[in-house]
Amino acid sequence: MARRIALTMLSLVGALLLTAVVPLGLLTTARERASFREDTVLTAQAFAALAEDALTEHDSGQGIAAFLARARRSGEDGWVYDASGRVVARTTGPGAPGDGGVPAGPAGQVSPVPAASISALLHGGGSRITQAADRLRVAIAVDDPGARSPVGVVVLDRSTAELNERIRVLWAGLAAIAAAGLVTGAVLAAWFGRWAGRPLSALDAAAQRLGGGALDTRSAAGQGPPEVRRLAGTFNTMAGRLEALVHGNRATMADVSHQLRTPLAALRLRLDLLAADADEATAAELADAQEEIARLSRLVDGLLAVARAESVVIEPARVAVAEVILDRVAAWAPVAEERDISLAASAPGHLPARLGDGHLEQILDNLIANALDAVPGGGHVRVSAYPGGRGARVVVADDGPGMTGQQRAAAFRRFAGNTSGGTGLGLAIVHRLVTSNGGSAALSDTPGGGLTVTLDLPGAAPEQVVRPSGRATIPYQS
Repeated sequence: MARRIALTMLSLVGALLLTAVVPLGLLTTARERASFREDTVLTAQAFAALAEDALTEHDSGQGIAAFLARARRSGEDGWVYDASGRVVARTTGPGAPGDGGVPAGPAGQVSPVPAASISALLHGGGSRITQAADRLRVAIAVDDPGARSPVGVVVLDRSTAELNERIRVLWAGLAAIAAAGLVTGAVLAAWFGRWAGRPLSALDAAAQRLGGGALDTRSAAGQGPPEVRRLAGTFNTMAGRLEALVHGNRATMADVSHQLRTPLAALRLRLDLLAADADEATAAELADAQEEIARLSRLVDGLLAVARAESVVIEPARVAVAEVILDRVAAWAPVAEERDISLAASAPGHLPARLGDGHLEQILDNLIANALDAVPGGGHVRVSAYPGGRGARVVVADDGPGMTGQQRAAAFRRFAGNTSGGTGLGLAIVHRLVTSNGGSAALSDTPGGGLTVTLDLPGAAPEQVVRPSGRATIPYQS
């Protein structure tokens, strides 16, 4: 988020500088060129006024000679044409100042302006401005109030090199200002992005840790904009209440378990003593009572298992799925053989997933136990795995009685899948463990009859491989 904020601010600063600097540069350039052109025209007009006196012999031509001398010193070129189109004075060569007044140039001398242009000015008057390479040339007809047509033409040629240099300096300055503004904007954008983004990133990380079961997680509430600080404070309040509720629930579960297990054990012991001295009919009734007590004990253990599954703090690591499947199928093979059920497994050799240590073993133990309890003698249970989605897909399929659509919709809830002799908590434990690791679980019909459980497990990052431990910290429940 910090990067997006910084890029957005930088884009805005860049757009602002672009819309401000470029028009300013174009406007200033146009003004500089217009000013240079206007100054050149005014200078040429002054040149024409001096040339009028010289061409009409009102003076000795000293004024035009001084003008041409100044023009030569400033790098300009000037020419004076008489009514016949001859060059009578210029800044360099024959007829230049210092060569004896304003002598007429030799006939046939090369003219800087085409003869047609000079002729047009002599007959029509006016002026003509042309731009050639890095030179600006102004030609003006010299009018005499007492004559019907111009008495001559003056040409002033001025270099635009100085103008171009000023324009280059101008654009360089504007570019430097834009670059400095862009760098300043980038620094401010990066600072603002970190200032606004870091608290949100920390809040996101805290929410992930809290979702993973670390109930003591809190977010720093004194950084960033006021809205983010308020959000962090609200998050911390929520996390504190959630921690108190969950800890209270755990304490209640532990107390209930302790309080129930002791009288259940005492009750079972008394029933055993009574059964030892009872007649056959009474012993049978006492045996049924003991079965109910055993079932109640399994129910208490199952509730504790679900509570632990819901409150577990996940520390995911890379798990070799195929090895875990083969290990758990081998562990359950004697039970399947005793019940005359075919239990098989198939999985590729390299299929990693990312789960908490021992969780896949617990998941498979519950699913295989449920399948073996549901499938009658002669049935089949198959555990398979293959790549799927972003990680691994594990499928446990049986050809037992299966479930109705309504039963499958409620199967992951506590006690929803309760069967004779079971607690109805096995699938609930599976669902809690899979979802707490970032995966998903689904139920469907097996083709030909039965139930298929499909687990999509998250993919593994390149970390250490956790080998199958063969242990289950949460007992399986049917």
